[in-house]
Amino acid sequence: MPDNTSTTLHFVEKGAGRPVLALHGWTPDHRLMLGCVEPVFARREGYRRLYPDLPAMGRSPAPPSMASSDDMLRAVEEFVDRTIGSEPFLLVGESYGGYLARALARTRAEQVLGLALICPLADAVEHPERRVPAHQVLRTEPGLLDSLDPRVAEEFEEVTVVQTLDTARRFREEILSGLDVADTEAMTRIRRHWQLTEAPEGGEPFPRPTLILTGRQDSSVGYLDQFELLPHYPRASFATLDLAGHNLQIEQVELFDALMLDWVDRVAAEA
Repeated sequence: MPDNTSTTLHFVEKGAGRPVLALHGWTPDHRLMLGCVEPVFARREGYRRLYPDLPAMGRSPAPPSMASSDDMLRAVEEFVDRTIGSEPFLLVGESYGGYLARALARTRAEQVLGLALICPLADAVEHPERRVPAHQVLRTEPGLLDSLDPRVAEEFEEVTVVQTLDTARRFREEILSGLDVADTEAMTRIRRHWQLTEAPEGGEPFPRPTLILTGRQDSSVGYLDQFELLPHYPRASFATLDLAGHNLQIEQVELFDALMLDWVDRVAAEA
């Protein structure tokens, strides 16, 4: 019988060579990953970057029967089958995309050459269960919030630790743009069954080069819960960046690029 949760994901593809799959977080779309991952691979040739919109986000539909994170993971698995096949690939996941990426690294342990996690959602999927710091703003440019559209200012202020003209621009172009087009009705349905049936770290430890990036001031998913993932990733570099919240990729650009490039090079040395 056909799987009625099957859906075709919209995606953007860049470059050629070794595949890199980049999964964005909950509510934004592929533009979040495109904005932070492309500058990294502009400095490394020979990679084919794939940026899908997860179901119910961006331009990817979510059929009524899609109602859980298990269904979301299945959609990503099908995307890999269609676009990558059995070829080895690099895997990057941000926030909720990091949760799915960890599960994908379990189900395709022999195929995933390396795993990079950006502010990943850890095992405490529900916010009350997470150990997170209170939101705080550590740097801001005078008059910046007043210069923004009121809605942009509200969304931006709620999550951003480093509030500058550039972080505001990138927030609007790479993050808020996705929030504006999300299918909130479908997301509400999926959100009722957010916990994966099988824990991402349920199998053998992942033995390949890994990067786990967290923000010291991340009031969304924190950094303490992610530290507890380390035993499952014996080849992981773990970094908690100061002056960084849940969007550390736009708040600590130089550190982000340097750590991502180190991960890419570690993977390449062993692939």
